[in-house]
Amino acid sequence: MRQIIPSHWKQRIRNFFLDLDARIDSSLFSSAKGIRELYERYSTFMDRFYVGRWKRWVFIEPLSEAATLGLGGLVVMLALAIPAFRETADEDWLKKSDLAVTFLDRYGNPIGSRGIKHNDSIPLEDFPDVLIKATLATEDRRFYEHFGIDIAGTARALVTNAQAGGVRQGGSSITQQLAKNLFLSNERTIERKVNEAFLAIWLEWRLTKNEILKLYLDRAYMGGGTFGVDGAAHFYFNKSARDVTLAEAAMLAGLFKAPTKYAPHINLPAARARANVVLDNLVDAGFMTEGQVFGARRNPAFAVDRRDEASPNYYLDYAFDEMRKLVDTFPKSYSERVFVVRLAIDTNVQKAAEDAVENQLRQFGRDYHATQAATVVADLDGGIRAMVGGRDYGASQFNRATDAYRQPGSSFKPYVYTTALLNGYTPNSIVVDGPVCIGNWCPQNYGHSYSGSVTLTQAITRSINVVPVKLSIAIGQKEQPKAPNPAKIGRAKIVEVARRFGLKAPLPDTPSLPIGSDEVTVLEHAVAYATFPNRGKAVTPHAVLEVRTGTGDLVWRWDRDGPKPRQAIPASVAADMAGMMSHVVSEGTARRAALDGIPTAGKTGTTNAYRDAWFVGYTGNFTCAVWYGNDDYSPTNRMTGGSLPAQTWHDIMLAAHQGVEVREIPGIGMGQKLPPQHVSNAQANAAPKILETKPGPPPVLTKRGADILVRVEKLLDDAARTAKKSADADSKPSAATSALAFPQNYAEENANASAPRKN
Repeated sequence: MRQIIPSHWKQRIRNFFLDLDARIDSSLFSSAKGIRELYERYSTFMDRFYVGRWKRWVFIEPLSEAATLGLGGLVVMLALAIPAFRETADEDWLKKSDLAVTFLDRYGNPIGSRGIKHNDSIPLEDFPDVLIKATLATEDRRFYEHFGIDIAGTARALVTNAQAGGVRQGGSSITQQLAKNLFLSNERTIERKVNEAFLAIWLEWRLTKNEILKLYLDRAYMGGGTFGVDGAAHFYFNKSARDVTLAEAAMLAGLFKAPTKYAPHINLPAARARANVVLDNLVDAGFMTEGQVFGARRNPAFAVDRRDEASPNYYLDYAFDEMRKLVDTFPKSYSERVFVVRLAIDTNVQKAAEDAVENQLRQFGRDYHATQAATVVADLDGGIRAMVGGRDYGASQFNRATDAYRQPGSSFKPYVYTTALLNGYTPNSIVVDGPVCIGNWCPQNYGHSYSGSVTLTQAITRSINVVPVKLSIAIGQKEQPKAPNPAKIGRAKIVEVARRFGLKAPLPDTPSLPIGSDEVTVLEHAVAYATFPNRGKAVTPHAVLEVRTGTGDLVWRWDRDGPKPRQAIPASVAADMAGMMSHVVSEGTARRAALDGIPTAGKTGTTNAYRDAWFVGYTGNFTCAVWYGNDDYSPTNRMTGGSLPAQTWHDIMLAAHQGVEVREIPGIGMGQKLPPQHVSNAQANAAPKILETKPGPPPVLTKRGADILVRVEKLLDDAARTAKKSADADSKPSAATSALAFPQNYAEENANASAPRKN
């Protein structure tokens, strides 16, 4: 290495590094010297402002601490204000409001509304003076004095609430309440209150006091689904807000605090008591004298009685949520917020469903220890004809048809059998009903016994539990013969098929999944079954058929813009499944669901400890799911899917098929009963056994039947005219007249029928 680098280069390199080191040392020394000189100059300059002794602690230290704390407070306030000001990022925030939707049934009849019901076309100066004074006296007496937050009013409310040991007085100003109505939710959190305060200050900076008051009167929720005092005046008093009296204005002003609690159409005494408090506030605030409010005290307001205005509220809640999601898919440039929506609901079927659920629970709910039920009736295209989300909407608005996840029990098995048919099995394939275990779990049949070799049709008819579990194992073995856990693979295939049907529930992988231990919703379960009569095509559940603007312009239509049916399984498999499931109704666990003259198929379901009881079935026209149970998951008194659920399904579908042309189900035609799989040929060829059936809907009149009725009517008219002529002639009716009145073989048939039988 020493031979490679010449000696004179070594000296140059050494000198270079010595020079670099010297330059670094010199720079550091010069920098330190300069900094020291600057510091000395700064110290000399600051010594001029030195304050010592008592002046330092009286003036300097407090100012210094205030500056430090103030800077920190500004940083914290900025951090807190950022989430609030994000709510105002939309430049169209003032025009933005919730949807105003008027709902029509499938035939165009109004059935209810949801969302905003406000009318902001009334200028502030047109509102009665007593209404404005009542609002200010009750909600914010210092409205025209504060900057958006009434500090004095908030402090007074805190003291009053502390003395009362609870919330007696609100501290929010009208501006804060408007900020909540425009941008925030009703959740009671510190974060929401902080955002509310910042947004109130922002509103005060952007709008005048009169504009804020006008928005508050137009946008505040007033109960009964109405927003704004004018909408509330029309709803409660059938008049415009321009025409309300002092008593009515006091009742309206009392609604701002708790519109549901003080709504006069629900609790008139409470509404009047609250109105009396508003009158006290008018006097206390000095806006009116006791003499001026005396008449309103003596003659309180009367509200329109709307208790009899029944509305399918569970259905409308679901439809409104669907409408919100639908509007989000519209172009962002679309600013319309008022719509008229035609729904798939059939009010006759809806009423029948509500009555069926209520009647069954009233008669048998106590015996079965069941308190709740839910049902969904759907067209085969997924349109929801009826929905019952619980026994009483007034007692609980929780929709058990759409939001409750419950175990379907054996009603989940059709997805398992469908998977088996897709993997080479047939309805007549033999499976041994015998003991089987997956790990430490060993499924048991309902009667704790085994049937030996059975066909798939027999297994689903008797609702055998072991067979679906064995099928899941066999499907996994066929997919991967050498897999260490074939049941897991089989269950994955079953979940995949259930997804094709339209189930969106989580469906976690558990050994008991094939017998319905995973949870589903009534809505998804009902519409998923439509795949069977639809020749294997899955459909999407929907309530909305048509959307129009308030002026009548068509915006959206299901048959044009909605998702199209998708082929989930082959039509042959759907037909085989329909044939298998028809036996469940004709001779299996769901005999109570049988409809006379209407082809029917379905499956019952009962979960562990009888917590859930289901029947999900379909005809060639509709599909329907019925669930019974308890909200707290407590067991029922041995209720099975073949009891109340099947009977309720029968009653609902009986009404749904009134006046409807009955369609066949692919795979079972018009419902001709097939001989059971275990019946011998001799028995099958013997005279069929007459089954006891429930009365069904009258058969639909065909064209041939109508022609016959017309001919009969004409014959009767001719007979009546002939009889009149004969009576005038005082003679006995001729044989020709009798021939006109009745068919020729009528007398013969009657004679034969009335003649005594010969032994």
